[in-house]
Amino acid sequence: MPKTYKISAEEATEIANLRKTIQDTQVNKRLRAVQLRGEGKKNEEIGGIIEASSDMVSVWVSVYAKGGVQALLPRKRGGNRRNMSYEEESALLSEFEERANAGQIVEVSEIKQRYEEKVRHSIGGSQIYRVLARHQWRKVKPRSRHPKKASPEVIEASKKLKTESGN
Repeated sequence: MPKTYKISAEEATEIANLRKTIQDTQVNKRLRAVQLRGEGKKNEEIGGIIEASSDMVSVWVSVYAKGGVQALLPRKRGGNRRNMSYEEESALLSEFEERANAGQIVEVSEIKQRYEEKVRHSIGGSQIYRVLARHQWRKVKPRSRHPKKASPEVIEASKKLKTESGN
C-alpha cells in the first residue's frame, strides 16, 4: 500500500501565501497541488483542477513531505559552465591569430583539437564555434578564383563567338 502524506491546514495556508510571491508557473502549479492536498482534496481531484496526472500530484506531495517547499522550487544552476575562462580562451586563440595574421590558413578542426587537449575531454562541434563567436572571430577564406569559373581558353572562345555573331 502506498504511503499517504498528510499536509496540515497551516501548511496549506503558508503555501497559499507563498504562491502569491511566486512568478514561475510550474512552481506555482506544484505548490497549488500541495496546497489543495492540505485542504483535503484527493489526488484525482487535484489532477483535474490543475490539469496534471494524479501520479504527478502524488510525486509533488511526496517531494514536499520529504524536503519541504525548497524541494519544489527550481534548483539554481549558478556559475559559468564554460570549460575555460574568457582569458584562457583568448590565450588559446592568440596562437592561431598570429598564424592567421601571417597569412597562414587556420582550420577550426585544429582549434577544436587544441581546445580539447586543454580541457582534457571532447566537446561538441558547435561549442568551438560559440567560442570563436565570443571572441569576434569570423570566417574569411581567401580564394584565387571561383571554383566554377571557366578556364581561360573557354573564356577566349566565348569572346570570339560573341564578336563573330555580332552581339
